Amino acid sequence: MTNPTTPPRALLTWASRALGARPAVKDVSHPRENSRVWRLDLPGALRFYLKISPKAVMYERETLALRSAAPALGAGGAPQLRASSAEHLALLLTAVPGRPLKQLELSPVEEARAHRHGGALLARLHAAGDLSGSRRAEAEQALQTAAEGAEGHLSAAGDRLTAPEHKLVRQMAEELRTLPPLPLAYIHGDAWERNLMWSTSRQQAGWIDFERSRAATAVQDFVLMACSTWTDRPDLRAACLQGYGRNLTLEEQHALRCLAAIDAVSCLVWGPKLDDPHVTARGRRTLDRLMAGVFA
Repeated sequence: MTNPTTPPRALLTWASRALGARPAVKDVSHPRENSRVWRLDLPGALRFYLKISPKAVMYERETLALRSAAPALGAGGAPQLRASSAEHLALLLTAVPGRPLKQLELSPVEEARAHRHGGALLARLHAAGDLSGSRRAEAEQALQTAAEGAEGHLSAAGDRLTAPEHKLVRQMAEELRTLPPLPLAYIHGDAWERNLMWSTSRQQAGWIDFERSRAATAVQDFVLMACSTWTDRPDLRAACLQGYGRNLTLEEQHALRCLAAIDAVSCLVWGPKLDDPHVTARGRRTLDRLMAGVFA
């Protein structure tokens, strides 16, 4: 693109044709290289989003989720897929009411309400996906896949971890392999406050960005929140799980700690690579808490 703030001409023409009118366009991409998202506004306060997926696999995951599982979240609970283009890896989406929870300043009571509603939506999503055939095999293999990825992260992180930290992560990755079967689900895959929408006027939650959705173990959908928001806010953890309808089992809690260790190393690799100090800090804090034995 000659101008990264606007969609390619052919793509905008495609979106305009799907909408039946040429919209006003605003770049709302995240501040990272591979994020390309535009807000499309039509007369009458009609709003849509045009998104180019960074990779084909992300396009495939998101289109599948929005066509199959996400409708179970109900009106406003997830974007609706208005149109998609495999040629451009593009999705034309309806807007979800509200703003990302991360951008809002709410009272603790309303924060808890938003997390409770978000947890209830995750419960619907987890039950909505097709887990038969190859997807069930993917879900049953998910923890093994996560464990296998740990060594690559450790190698890339190098001396950003101490020798005892390397040992702890390897141990926790190995423990993932020995856990008994855990509840399976069709997960969002990127469930945290950046992707949890909250409408204060409607008192309604919604999830966006399903590009990492997949068949996995249910507990894998709580890793990002456990490594960020829940660290200082056990009340929000309690609210989310109350909405979800159940607490994590002891085996799931152990899996969450093991998965958090792998996420921490990944953060210590990708944070510096992406020049993102927040990601780096998340990884360091998680690892410090695991080493101190205070990760809940």
